[in-house]
Amino acid sequence: MISKKMVQALNKQLNNELYSAYLYLAMSSFTTYIGLKGAANWFMVQYQEEMVHAMKFYDYVLSQGQHSQLEAIAVPPAEYGTLLSMFEQTLKHEQFITKCINDLMDLAIKEKDHATQIFLQWFVTEQIEEEGNDNDIICQLKLVGDSPQALMMLDKELATRVFTPPAPAVQ
Repeated sequence: MISKKMVQALNKQLNNELYSAYLYLAMSSFTTYIGLKGAANWFMVQYQEEMVHAMKFYDYVLSQGQHSQLEAIAVPPAEYGTLLSMFEQTLKHEQFITKCINDLMDLAIKEKDHATQIFLQWFVTEQIEEEGNDNDIICQLKLVGDSPQALMMLDKELATRVFTPPAPAVQ
């Protein structure tokens, strides 16, 4: 049986994931506005992934016979500076999410909540991928430097990212 403390922590993470989606939607809007439609696509895909993450928490809490509770979502920034700055902010945010997931796993271990540990393992692995992707793009943007031509080539590459919905869980 899942503890009240674990449910509260999972609901907090549900809301963190919703903020992540909101943040990436705002970043997609900003990059569209400044003419980087490939980056806008990349952030839109990120938004879609974060919504899936939020729903995983929502569904898991409900599957444990508990209530998923939503909170107000903070307003994300409206402007972000350069694309390099945006991806540095993205990495910093994903590092925050990684810490949150690790804290949840620590709580599940402390409470000997094996089911929640298994559930959270997917997120531990996902965060490795999230931070790796951000680091790769940051390295590319540093190589691009002040070259508008190179930035446009990278933007075209970012446009190729597609959202692949996860397969439904087997019931």
